[in-house]
Amino acid sequence: MAHIPTQPGLPGISSLFAFRPETAKPMRELAHVLLYSESSLSSGDREVIATYVSSRNQCVFCTQSHAAAARAHLKEDASIVDDVLLNGVNASVSDKLKSLLTIAGKVQKGGRIVTDEDVALAKSLGATDMEIHDTVLIAAAFSMFNRYVDGLASFTPQDPADYVEMGVRMASVGYIPPKS
Repeated sequence: MAHIPTQPGLPGISSLFAFRPETAKPMRELAHVLLYSESSLSSGDREVIATYVSSRNQCVFCTQSHAAAARAHLKEDASIVDDVLLNGVNASVSDKLKSLLTIAGKVQKGGRIVTDEDVALAKSLGATDMEIHDTVLIAAAFSMFNRYVDGLASFTPQDPADYVEMGVRMASVGYIPPKS
């Protein structure tokens, strides 16, 4: 049960967004830009980074929902998500994505842990300045989102099947709700 009164039936961050729409708007817009908008890093890879950080923060709702979105983006390569959840930076992903996951994992622990060498390695593997920037911001933002969801004990569905439709919706329309 959530620490504050939230709308019954709305899972995770959705219930908190409904509780305080004026803070939801900029948070949704940030998530949309970072995970869905045009980028040289695929939406699938960006969702994998969000999933990885959420998993390291032990936020079940964010891990499951963004894993579902990553799977929806990656389609036939969806097994990458489970590989990253199981093996982290040792997953069977590109060296570039491994280097970005390393940076994200360090940001999740504390921003000052990221080294010049981490950034140089990512660049040598083809990461652009924008991709490095966005990786750091995804990791920082998801650490905040994870703490928001868990800090208010929002409703977290336990059945992984409950996240599939959510993931498909996030992958198809992003994070800004359509105007009604």
